Amino acid sequence: MAGRINDDDVKVVRDAVPIDTVVSEYLQLRPAGGGNMKGLCPFHDEKSPSFQVSPSKGLFHCFGCQEGGDTIAFVMKIDHLSFSETVERLAAKAGITLRYEEGGYNPTHQRGERIRLVEAHKAAADFYVEQLGGEEAAIGRKFLAERGFDQSAAEHFGVGYSPAGWDHLTRFLRGKGFSDKELLLAGLSQDGRRGPIDRFRGRLMWPIRDISGEVVGFGARKLRDDDNGPKYLNTPDTAIYKKSQVLYGVDLAKKDIAKASRAVVVEGYTDVMACHLAGITTAIATCGTAFGTDHIKILRRLLMDNGSARVIFTFDGDAAGQKAALRAFEDDQKFAAETYIAIAPDGMDPCELRLNKGDAAVQDLVEPRTPLFEFAIRQIVSRYDLETPAGRASALDEAGPIVARIKNGASQHEVAVQLAGILGILDTQFVVKRVAQMARWARDRGGRGPAGPASSSSSSASSSASSSSSSYDSGQSPALSGPALNLRSPAHRTERELLKLALQRPELVSPAFDAYGVDEFTAPPYAAVRRAIEDAGGAEQGMASAPEYLAGVREAAPNDAVRALVTELAVEVFHGKTIDEAYAGEQLVRVRLRAVDLRIHDVTSTLARLGTGADHERHQAVQNELWVLQQYRQSLRNSGAAAL
Repeated sequence: MAGRINDDDVKVVRDAVPIDTVVSEYLQLRPAGGGNMKGLCPFHDEKSPSFQVSPSKGLFHCFGCQEGGDTIAFVMKIDHLSFSETVERLAAKAGITLRYEEGGYNPTHQRGERIRLVEAHKAAADFYVEQLGGEEAAIGRKFLAERGFDQSAAEHFGVGYSPAGWDHLTRFLRGKGFSDKELLLAGLSQDGRRGPIDRFRGRLMWPIRDISGEVVGFGARKLRDDDNGPKYLNTPDTAIYKKSQVLYGVDLAKKDIAKASRAVVVEGYTDVMACHLAGITTAIATCGTAFGTDHIKILRRLLMDNGSARVIFTFDGDAAGQKAALRAFEDDQKFAAETYIAIAPDGMDPCELRLNKGDAAVQDLVEPRTPLFEFAIRQIVSRYDLETPAGRASALDEAGPIVARIKNGASQHEVAVQLAGILGILDTQFVVKRVAQMARWARDRGGRGPAGPASSSSSSASSSASSSSSSYDSGQSPALSGPALNLRSPAHRTERELLKLALQRPELVSPAFDAYGVDEFTAPPYAAVRRAIEDAGGAEQGMASAPEYLAGVREAAPNDAVRALVTELAVEVFHGKTIDEAYAGEQLVRVRLRAVDLRIHDVTSTLARLGTGADHERHQAVQNELWVLQQYRQSLRNSGAAAL
């Protein structure tokens, strides 16, 4: 085996690579006073910077998650490397030759797996670049030229070509000392009938680099009609490449993104090239996957997540592009930055736009004009007939929650006014108040939106209650999130008491409790416990064996936080002096009454929006539902638990 890295060499490496230089490859740092730097922690999600770096001490520490250490510890943590792999990487960066205690220099084949995979990709990238100049690659050079990219552009982005033969790269890398196992693990080769063959053959190759600049994968574009593969073929997920965690071009764009507090998200490799060559050096793209949470984390660290930062999405104007834009909006609230959308005229992407209209047109395209939320609203509203009151009401019901999600209160009010104009609703204040109400509902429900209990109209209050109760259960497992619980809130206190009864004294609340839906518990943590009880078979299970029942509920909990809350509720004392059927019935009725009241409020609002000109059948159905709910509420108040 190779020996341990010489201690003196470790110290030399640690001193030679400034910690702020290394950390800055992953997130934006700003002065924090006293010679320290600060930024958003890369190890946990946070809204304000609690991650600090001391260049003079060579240390970092996060006051939020308590991670800390020196340069080596940082790289080990963020890139999931071993100690020796980290020292070897930093040594290579600083040009330091390492000594090993037992057996001299470390043989190449004995290095850590990640280091070997990265080295294989670097060698492959160099091989592909060299092949681009050959006769066979003329079709690739033509492809680039037709899109406005010359040789210098190809060199700047490291574009290459994979030969059409079966194993050109595989044989080349074997000659460099890489084993077949390493080539398969790297995703550069794949199993063939007679051994490993090249994964990429006869394609134009884009190296995909991580934020530190190391090649971790490739994007390959087919060039020939006889290639039966997909238009773009990417490296499969490997130990060093996860497509959902990589942004193409981020190694080139990261400094300008941090400096300008702006990022432009495009759809493809050629779009990134076109933007950068047109002077938009903050452009990046996903690698064959939708823009998602992990991509947001990368950008948030670079943008420092301040409110003045901007993220501009460019999507094709076709249906797929519009769908991608709406999908991006789903994650909009994870940014503190303002998000915008830019769609080129005639549905052109940035590459086509540069080719047809020049660099200035690309620069003009990405100047923010349409906020992403406004685009999302107009896409939703376009699906409704705004000529009818019912159409306007339905459009408001779907678009209103989007406006309610806008972070800034003043902006939310302004956009609500705009929404009223888009919908053609003359009573602007009604829309403003409705949006504010939706925002309150979302906050009360931990961001889940105004999902009130729903019941179908029927001939009896009991069938209405049954339908209503079942519809409280959305089939989703509520997140243990949202505002801190206020035990002074009658609703939350009653919900807590009812859950304690279901866990400690299930015989007092069964079988009525098991008919209660998850959404009847308005505090998200309590809804999560209700779900766990349901998944464990219901409170009725607790009437047989309490220990097994509680163990089942704990096991059904989706995470440690919910599991801990189940334990807490199972041992907490009750507030009532006498815990009997009367006390249990009182809690059951209070929780159900609140749910019915919330539903009545929703149905009343719907009825008011419909007006007298609405479709008669729909208007009658809503009126019937309201009448049934009102009768059921009165029955609960008069008869208590007997009405359940």
